[in-house]
Amino acid sequence: MSDVALIVFSNRGRLYEYANNSVKATIDRYKKDCVDSLNPGSVSVANTQFYEQESTKLRRQIRDILNTNRQILGEDLGTLKFKELKNLETKVEKAIGRIHSKKNELLFAEIEFMQKRIAETERAQQQLNMMPASEYRPMTSQTYDVQNFLPVNIMEPYPQQLS
Repeated sequence: MSDVALIVFSNRGRLYEYANNSVKATIDRYKKDCVDSLNPGSVSVANTQFYEQESTKLRRQIRDILNTNRQILGEDLGTLKFKELKNLETKVEKAIGRIHSKKNELLFAEIEFMQKRIAETERAQQQLNMMPASEYRPMTSQTYDVQNFLPVNIMEPYPQQLS
């Protein structure tokens, strides 16, 4: 599709315009294309400069992060002044505090989970103890499956009595 714009000024100074899209958009496009055609490398040069600046900035950030990581691990501390060392120590202490908090949170969650499992096991044991004695008898010795070495039955039902 082509963009067409027609601008006419009459002898009396009146302005007439016609465009299949937008006169302003067509004129802006024309101006942009004229500037680009006069200096075809300007856009690519500008892009190249922008990306070079960004890569330099990112390299500097990476270098700073690596230095900070080494310092947190206790390496490359020779260039730091007392105040910088004190700030680093404070950051490390705060990080250790967050680590301890997270560790305790996980431990408490695990303890709670285990307590729930113990309570469930105790409830199941109570229900088993409430069953009439005629329905089960505790085994005096454990029976094992010879092939897999696993217990076969913990509780064995009484054999049916023939009368």
